[in-house]
Amino acid sequence: QVQLVESGGGLVQAGGSLRLSCVASGRTFSQYVMAWFRQAPGKDRDFVACISCIGGTTSYADSVKGRFTISRDNAKNTVYLQMNSLKPEDTAVYYCAARPLRSRGSYYSPYTYDAWGQGTQVTVSS
Repeated sequence: QVQLVESGGGLVQAGGSLRLSCVASGRTFSQYVMAWFRQAPGKDRDFVACISCIGGTTSYADSVKGRFTISRDNAKNTVYLQMNSLKPEDTAVYYCAARPLRSRGSYYSPYTYDAWGQGTQVTVSS
């Protein structure tokens, strides 16, 4: 099973940018759908973005479309989340997740992913 380690979180002012990284172990990284979820205190873990998912490309939550970009570098076993124009409501712990390409179930549900990172805190001040 792939193991995931996130980095890149921190404190940023509203309107600023951050780039999260998630490094995966193993030699079959390209065979996984990769996604980012986030969880604010007292709330559910929500979908943010996925890559190699819908139609083999990318998909985003409506709340981040046009501001966040997910990408991957299979040679480096790494998936990125570039976050621009950050808002206070983006404050959360961000988690990287993985599932095999042939897995079934909604890409938007955290219950269909079987590997998770430890999470990285993103705090956006107003």
